[in-house]
Amino acid sequence: MSQTLPAILIADEMHPSLFNLLSEAGFTYTYQPRITRAELIQQLEPYAGLIIRSKTTVDAELLSQAPNLRFIGRAGAGLDLIDLETTGRLGIRVFHAGEGNRDAVGEQAVGMLLALLTNLLRADREVRQGIWDREGNRGYELGSLTVGLIGYGNNGSATARRLSGFGCRALAYDKYLTNYGNQYAQEATLEQIQAEADVLSLHVPLTDDTRMLVNDEFIDQFAKPFYLMNVARGEIVALSAVVRGLESGKLRGACLDVLENEKLSKLTPAQQQAFDYLRQSDRVVLTPHIAGWTHESYIRINEVLIRQLTQG
Repeated sequence: MSQTLPAILIADEMHPSLFNLLSEAGFTYTYQPRITRAELIQQLEPYAGLIIRSKTTVDAELLSQAPNLRFIGRAGAGLDLIDLETTGRLGIRVFHAGEGNRDAVGEQAVGMLLALLTNLLRADREVRQGIWDREGNRGYELGSLTVGLIGYGNNGSATARRLSGFGCRALAYDKYLTNYGNQYAQEATLEQIQAEADVLSLHVPLTDDTRMLVNDEFIDQFAKPFYLMNVARGEIVALSAVVRGLESGKLRGACLDVLENEKLSKLTPAQQQAFDYLRQSDRVVLTPHIAGWTHESYIRINEVLIRQLTQG
């Protein structure tokens, strides 16, 4: 980029560290974290850059009102809120800080899996109620299991690296990579994972190919009962299929950091029925989309994003 760097509109709430980083890099910016979509469309015209998190949807309608926009920075990993086809056609560069929260995602994934395998949450609740049940809370060792990872980018590889410390076997499948196996995971086909995995961990973006990827048919294709973990995007997994898998025994348990509809006050009747089952099950660990949402990653994401913007 040139020495005179363009003005940026920041449309979502950001960690304060971003502002010094932008100023030190020579950018000028306007910070409007509470801007509405209508206001954004109205005000975006003069800006060359736009920085967003998870609130702002960047679609063709919005982009049609941004004739000077040269780049979009996503302070996070997923790009499903950005119309990549339109940005590509318009020559607008898209940056995202996928590596900024990968360590946090990996730690969250392992933490949720350990909590499920050791019955940690149930045991904690029981002891608080005066119940001392050792045998009923006998768990499984992570090192005895084969973990299959679908997606071996930033988050998948960071998760595999942490899993390696437990001595478990890890298989990784990524349709967009070649020769990606390493000391942390063995390159595998999807069919091999479905044949051998005791745990399935999802690390793929939300696309037309992955939307509702994990459905009844997908679950039935696994050779043995398995644990399901989703720290990627909620709409990759059909919650009704998870419920049926748990009821049939095909799923031994589930770790869900994300849900197909995370607006819990606006669930459809079918989603509400599935959610009610999941939240009452001792074989399910639920968290509110916090994989990657640490104090450290909040800052690191900004550092990664500014480095990408300045390097172009």
